[in-house]
Amino acid sequence: MSVFPKLQKKATSVFEHALNVTAFAAGVLIIIMMLTTCFDVVTRRIGYAQKWTIEVSEYYMIFITFLGTAWLLREEGHVKMDILVNALNQRTQALLGIITSIIGVVISFYLVAWGSLTTWDHYQRGILQMTPLLTPSAVLLAIIPIGGILLFIQFLRRTYGYLRAWRLEPGRRGDK
Repeated sequence: MSVFPKLQKKATSVFEHALNVTAFAAGVLIIIMMLTTCFDVVTRRIGYAQKWTIEVSEYYMIFITFLGTAWLLREEGHVKMDILVNALNQRTQALLGIITSIIGVVISFYLVAWGSLTTWDHYQRGILQMTPLLTPSAVLLAIIPIGGILLFIQFLRRTYGYLRAWRLEPGRRGDK
């Protein structure tokens, strides 16, 4: 057995684990956000409103989105309008999957590039969110390229899967 398949298997395993960890982290943040909101409701009721709870919940929503998106794509859990697509043959469905996945690759690459440049710019300039917590905006923006890289890789994997399905469709196996 050559080294490349072993390396590929190990990289796939590490990536799958990374997706599971980020999805778990997103789930934990959802629970923390719920508890923070409950805490805010209770403290307001007794007259001790907390200024930070809404701000923190807003930050959690950003992190939840970028931590969970690649996992959700792997699970094919995004909302789809597939009434017309399901009426098509499998080869055409695979071709549409290839097209939409390539679009996803391009968009996620843009997210990584833009997010990285913007995060670095905000870090260098020391930009703070003008909110009660004065959070450095680079901390908030950093999740965009991190989640974008995972999404980029998952879209590449999805494209490859659809390419294989398209090529291996009956009648396309190389036999004429």
